Amino acid sequence: MLEALSDRLGAIFDRLANRGRLSESDVAAVLREVRIALLEADVALPVAKDFVNAIKDKAVGSDVLTSLTPSQTVVKLVYDELVELMGGAAARLTYSDAPPTVYLLVGLQGSGKTTHAGKLALRLKEQGRRTLLVAADVYRPAAIDQLKTLGKQIDLPVFDEGQGDPVRIARDGVAEARRLGIPTVIIDTAGRLQIDDRLMDELEQIKAAVRPTEILFVADAMTGQEAVNVAQTFNARLGITGVILTKMDGDARGGAALSIHRMTGAPIKFVGVGEKVTALEPFHPDRLASRVLGMGDVLTLIEKTQSVFSEQQAEALAQKMRKSQFTLDDFLEQLRQVRKMGSMTDIMKMIPGLSKALPKDISIDERDVAKIEAIICSMTRRERERPEILNGSRRKRIALGSGVQVSDVNKLIKQFDSSRAMMKQLGGLKKGRFPKLPMGMAR
Repeated sequence: MLEALSDRLGAIFDRLANRGRLSESDVAAVLREVRIALLEADVALPVAKDFVNAIKDKAVGSDVLTSLTPSQTVVKLVYDELVELMGGAAARLTYSDAPPTVYLLVGLQGSGKTTHAGKLALRLKEQGRRTLLVAADVYRPAAIDQLKTLGKQIDLPVFDEGQGDPVRIARDGVAEARRLGIPTVIIDTAGRLQIDDRLMDELEQIKAAVRPTEILFVADAMTGQEAVNVAQTFNARLGITGVILTKMDGDARGGAALSIHRMTGAPIKFVGVGEKVTALEPFHPDRLASRVLGMGDVLTLIEKTQSVFSEQQAEALAQKMRKSQFTLDDFLEQLRQVRKMGSMTDIMKMIPGLSKALPKDISIDERDVAKIEAIICSMTRRERERPEILNGSRRKRIALGSGVQVSDVNKLIKQFDSSRAMMKQLGGLKKGRFPKLPMGMAR
């Protein structure tokens, strides 16, 4: 998502890089292109106009016209305005001083409310906050069963009263959480069109009955500007306090992410980045702005690394590297850890510098990763520890066992040997200066 905008902005700034100085007409031409790029990315027209005007006011009054590096100066202005456009800083959930804290999830049908109720509950559980999920979607077939399945998957209770009155179910669910001493409640409501007055009235009744700590609007990022229009209506009726953007891993133009805060005043608090129940991330305006401008996202990369790779594991790996004891078993373990972080292509694009250097159409085939895993798993323990004993017949047996060609086995061994040779050279560094490379980055 937003790759098209990133490409367009990148091309604009690359042309600026060769310019020594800029005139006011040059700045106006650049900002005109930026405005077109934003509109093509499905950013709302009023937002795009305000965005460009804000940069123009800053550019004319800054050092852009006299700067020896106008490209960098303009990029800085665009980056700062992008961050401001999306809320300025990461917005956190608020908690009630008198438990239970109640989060009411609202939005259109099909936006992903039920799935993201489970995702949010799991995230709170990981932070030590137990949650009761309340099934108040009585209109969509199987919605209650879906929430129960999610509850079992993440080992959290689900409250339901069948196909009853949603207002009563929501009220009873909060009362049950209070009785059980559960500090957090997430209410999953039915999807509804903003023009359906009867169902919108029902949401207002639920709000009055449970007095939610937050009303979170769940928006499908694939719907573009329409998501902004819908959010405005829900905000006018309910007063939403935050937004969860779903399907941010999709291939839509992504303008909703850049428009929805400015048009509603409600901050984006989370983004859904995949189908797995763990695929929910806090929204950081500065990090998304950095990725849009091709600067990478090293902070998110570090957080993903720390979530699957402990400091003790990193030190143990560094010790093996220093002593040239890194084996194919270690290689396989590193590979599996990296896969837990998500798409290899997305991970590479988070690395500053590399994100711009990568071809636009690069895509690392996850099947190649699975192929490497199959090859190593087809080896004996001794072969993994001492790959130098892999003669022709052994390699042929491994190829047959993993369903690949012998050339694939040869290629893997060659790459591994090169990695070990590099590690041996690094091992000559003093212990205190040895770089701790996360999760197989040394490969």
